[in-house]
Amino acid sequence: MSYQAPKGTFDLLPPDSATFLAVRAALSAPARRAGYAYVETPIFEDTALFARGVGESTDVVSKEMYTFEDKGGRSLTLRPEGTASVLRAVLEHNLHRGALPVKLWYSGSFLRYERPQAGRYRHFSQVGIEAVGVEDAALDAEAVLLAVDAYAALGLRDVRLLLNSLGDRTCRPAYREALQAFLRGLDLDAETRSRVEINPLRVLDDKRPEVLRQLEEAPLAADHLCDDCKAHHEQVRALLTAAGVTFEDAPRLVRGLDYYTRTTFEFVHDGLGAQAAVGGGGRYDGLSESIGGPALPGVGWALGVDRTVLALRAEGVEPAVDDPVQVFAVPIGPEAVGPLFGIVTELRRAGIRADLAYGGRGLKGSMKAADRSGATRALVVGERDLADGVAQVKDLTSGEQVAVPLTELVARLQEELR
Repeated sequence: MSYQAPKGTFDLLPPDSATFLAVRAALSAPARRAGYAYVETPIFEDTALFARGVGESTDVVSKEMYTFEDKGGRSLTLRPEGTASVLRAVLEHNLHRGALPVKLWYSGSFLRYERPQAGRYRHFSQVGIEAVGVEDAALDAEAVLLAVDAYAALGLRDVRLLLNSLGDRTCRPAYREALQAFLRGLDLDAETRSRVEINPLRVLDDKRPEVLRQLEEAPLAADHLCDDCKAHHEQVRALLTAAGVTFEDAPRLVRGLDYYTRTTFEFVHDGLGAQAAVGGGGRYDGLSESIGGPALPGVGWALGVDRTVLALRAEGVEPAVDDPVQVFAVPIGPEAVGPLFGIVTELRRAGIRADLAYGGRGLKGSMKAADRSGATRALVVGERDLADGVAQVKDLTSGEQVAVPLTELVARLQEELR
């Protein structure tokens, strides 16, 4: 019997895997420079964490979660997103009782039962940040700027930033009532009508054309912001403008999770078709209370690694990746295997990526393997070379070959390859 990866998932294989690693590193680099420390949470959590934190009216919770009962009768869910898990870890380990804000970044796999299509998989990878414990427009602006810098460092030019404010617990109720009154007058299916009563903002996130047409005159959150939320939003906009960040005001942007308050943003790439969003986030000042913690403001984002790779390909951009091998060692005859094995080990310990021709292949087959490896140097050693205390170093680009004393080999390759 032949097995295949489950529907909606894929295997990440060389050489594509090198690109994904480079993207993950680039997306997290600005956050690491800004003092964000790495956090890793379990791949599954108590189901109630996501039901209460993400929101039972969201598609994520109501339709897309992988939920199961373990042998102890507990309901567990494979994590569909990162923020609720990270905030749970902050609260459980009392990180919020130390210096604030708690600044964390993460990278990992997430799972949602979605209809598979290009750019939307059931198993996907994200890099994210969370800054917890401080309510400050400057922190919102920092979060946005870190993502902007990450995309720019990768060489992406066509990523657009959409920005909005959803208000807070002071002004959101009045907006909610106005939105519900509007939505109740529309021609909506039964499921959407029930969503109007639970969380009307979810309706604004509906992507169906027949619904979007009816939402053109829907009231906007921006028209219902209280003075504090207006001031907060204007400060975020001013700080981003001063930092040279171009953004588009998007008054209908709500995103797909219930916990967002005030600043909400999304990064889109028009070269990806229907799945244009490559990342996004916002402020979530009420999330801590919803999962049983104290009042604890926070802001963060998650950037999709898979979609960022698709965006790079749409623009024809190749991120810089490390060649898997710099030096490929070729023993001629069994007597050369031991000495070359030791040389390869020494090269690796000196920071040089090196490999060895295994399996007793002849010179011709081993040199083909050297070419396929991507190495720029081949070390060829036979019985005579060992007697002379040298290795033949061949430049696989120019074809030039020179004999180098074994005692000088590591230092010389370090000099040439640095």
